Amino acid sequence: MFRRLRYYRSLLGQLFMTWALWTSWLCVLQAEDRPNIVFAFADDWGRYASAYSRLEPGGPSDIVSTPNFDRIAAQGVLFTQAYVNAPSCTPCRSSLLSGQFFWRTGRGAILQGAVWDEKIPSYPLLLEQAGYAIGHTYKVWSPGTPANAPHGAKRTAFNDAGTSFNRFSQYVEQAQDRQQAKQQLLDEARGNFQQFLDSCDQGQPFCYWFGPTNCHRKWVRGSGKEHWGLDPAKLVGKLPSYLPDNALVRQDFCDYLGEVQAFDAGLGVLLDELEQRGLSENTIVVVSGDHGIPGMPRGKCNLYDLGTRVALAISWPAQVAGGRTVDDFVSLPDLAPTFLEAAGVGVPAVMTAKSLVPVLRSAVSGQVDPSRDHVIVGRERHVALARTDALPYPQRAIRTKDFLYIKNYKPQRYPMGNAPGFGWEANQSWPTYPELRENTFGAFGDLDASPTKAWMLANRNDSQILPLLELTLGLRPGEELYAVSKDPDQMRNLAQDPEYQDVRQQLERRLSETLIRTGDPRVVGDGAQFDQPPFAGALP
Repeated sequence: MFRRLRYYRSLLGQLFMTWALWTSWLCVLQAEDRPNIVFAFADDWGRYASAYSRLEPGGPSDIVSTPNFDRIAAQGVLFTQAYVNAPSCTPCRSSLLSGQFFWRTGRGAILQGAVWDEKIPSYPLLLEQAGYAIGHTYKVWSPGTPANAPHGAKRTAFNDAGTSFNRFSQYVEQAQDRQQAKQQLLDEARGNFQQFLDSCDQGQPFCYWFGPTNCHRKWVRGSGKEHWGLDPAKLVGKLPSYLPDNALVRQDFCDYLGEVQAFDAGLGVLLDELEQRGLSENTIVVVSGDHGIPGMPRGKCNLYDLGTRVALAISWPAQVAGGRTVDDFVSLPDLAPTFLEAAGVGVPAVMTAKSLVPVLRSAVSGQVDPSRDHVIVGRERHVALARTDALPYPQRAIRTKDFLYIKNYKPQRYPMGNAPGFGWEANQSWPTYPELRENTFGAFGDLDASPTKAWMLANRNDSQILPLLELTLGLRPGEELYAVSKDPDQMRNLAQDPEYQDVRQQLERRLSETLIRTGDPRVVGDGAQFDQPPFAGALP
């Protein structure tokens, strides 16, 4: 009997060793086949691409041409409901890198005064620990050594070819031969990418972040038409209803779309380099932006769609069926666990986001995962100089297919900051029109300086402009509710409408449950953490 037990024990041991050796070999094989990752992430690029115009004609995307973004969408998946977690640079990146809601990232939850918490896991460093080469070009908010270096850890930066792409229209405008100047900027983007690829060991998987800032203010007035042939007149009737539909605003928006096309041209250089090196098949390419348009009312720093909804396309030819359009709600923090799962790296339990790998591999269009029926967005402090007390404007919101519900926790504060004196309607000590156009902090510092901002403020006493200013710069109620399927521009607040009280209560409950479950300091305890240093007040 004992001999028989020893025999079976020996047999089991041999089987275990065989299984261990086989799984070890399988892991090595999988490691060799791990996908590369290229993440093209444009500063301040909202949801503008020609691929979206074909789905939803009638908006600004009708006049823009983004063949390289469209190519990724055609080869892979075009997402129609992608949102940032926070419509502000640093909080958005903090949430994306960590795979968590921005309010869980410590001082990464604010812009000015932000500090990265090295204890928070981030997908680039996790990939690096698993053998990936990591690097970035241009802008990235990143952990690593040295900690909190401007635009990310310097040791992962690959910018030897230059950084002039970040000032695309300014660089081209100053050149005698503008076509040559554009080509020089594209060559710069290629050179930086080549520098990174050449630094990788043979066969080593890599994760690269391409983050130009050219879509951020300020771009050259008239550059959209001059450099890219975009006609502002073709935007007539295509702007959101809260923007004045006049020549100045149309030109301002058109110049922005020109920068979008410049970013897309830079993306094309990366795709071409991947093809030339035979890397396209097993490279995940993700293209998106960190929030909506700057310097336009209701855009950047707002929880309306113009501020939070972004473009997103993902391709992975080796694993993902192309030509699909997916309507699942996606929050950009979902990219962190997606990259980790695709690379075979364990996803830390602390990550609150949800991997997109099952959606990508489903080969289905439309709604793939029924649980992806909403996103949660929010904001705290953007720029400290927006208010003399440097306090945030705290908001949280839930966006579903049919509704947007916003909770404004401090409705007595002005959402975009203060004008000189008091409030947006103050009349004393106003900056001049040129100052409002050039100096973001002249008034309402959470709204970037722009021709549109300056023109609207200069015409603030106009009976047609005053209500539009009120929507963005005036005090807001504690709750907002918009039936987005009927009111896509989110102009009519239904929070007090008796017909929508059941919807309001249901959305408020769903939002609160998520905030409490994930430990949002704005609602847990006394909710005062974000109103105290170092999150508020003078910069440290």
